[in-house]
Amino acid sequence: MKRICPAFVVCFLLVLSAFAKNEPIVIQWPADNPAMKLTFAKIREESSYGGTNVYSAEVVVENLTSKQIPRAYFTVYFFDKNKVRIGQGTLQLADLDAHQSAKVNFQFNSAGVPTSLSLLGRPTEKTVPLRIISVPAGAALKVDGKDSGITPVLVRFTVGSHQLELTKEGYAPGGTPLDVAADELPGGSITVELGGLSRDTVELRDGTVLLGDVISMSMTDVAVRVDGKDQSYPRNQVKKIMLVERVVQQQPAVIQPAPAEPK
Repeated sequence: MKRICPAFVVCFLLVLSAFAKNEPIVIQWPADNPAMKLTFAKIREESSYGGTNVYSAEVVVENLTSKQIPRAYFTVYFFDKNKVRIGQGTLQLADLDAHQSAKVNFQFNSAGVPTSLSLLGRPTEKTVPLRIISVPAGAALKVDGKDSGITPVLVRFTVGSHQLELTKEGYAPGGTPLDVAADELPGGSITVELGGLSRDTVELRDGTVLLGDVISMSMTDVAVRVDGKDQSYPRNQVKKIMLVERVVQQQPAVIQPAPAEPK
C-alpha cells in the first residue's frame, strides 16, 4: 500500500519572529514533500500559575494530498531564546479527507515565554486488527515477509493487500493473499489450513535437510530415497527423522491353486 507520507520522523526547528509579532505561524510537513500544512493562529496566554504559563491557539490543518489521512499525531515543543525547551503540547486529528482543512483547538503549558518551536510527528495509517488462525495451531506467521508471531495471533493490518505465509515443522507451508478494505470491521479472523507433508524429513547433523522416503533404518545406517535415487547415511550423522503418516491398504491374499497330484 502506498504511504501518504514517509515513515520517518521529521523535526523542524523554527526561530520565529512571528512569536514576537504575534502573527500566524505556517509550517508545511514534511519539508521535502509536504502532505500537510499547519497554520498556528495567534498564540494567546490564558493564565499563569506557579511559574507556568498556559497558552492556547487555533491551528488550521490542511491535507495537501489526494488521499485521506486517517489520523495524525504531532508533539509540539517550545523553546526560549536560549534554545532551552520550556514547554510542549500534543496536537492530533482524525479522518482528514483529501484537500480538506480542519480547525483544532491547541493548548500547551510553558515555563516561560516561547520564542521558537519544533514539530515532531507523522500521520499514521488506519489499521484493522484480525486474528490469524492456523490448522493446526502453532505455525510461524509472516506478513509481507516479516515475522509476525505464532498462531493464533492478533495482527493489526493496514488497509491494502498483504501476503500471509505460515510454516510449521512436519507440515507443508501454507499461505494466502489478504485484502483489507477501508471499511473492514475489527474482530474478524482468517483461518489457514496447512497440508501434511507427503515425504519423510531427514535432518543431518551438518544442517542438511533431506525430503524423500525413508526405506530402512538399522543400528548403523539410514537409507533414504530422494528424487528416485537411494542414498545411505551413517546413523551417527542423522540428527532427526520425521516420518509422515502413510495409509497402507491391505491387499487381498492371492491363493495359488495347488499343483495337481500325478495320477
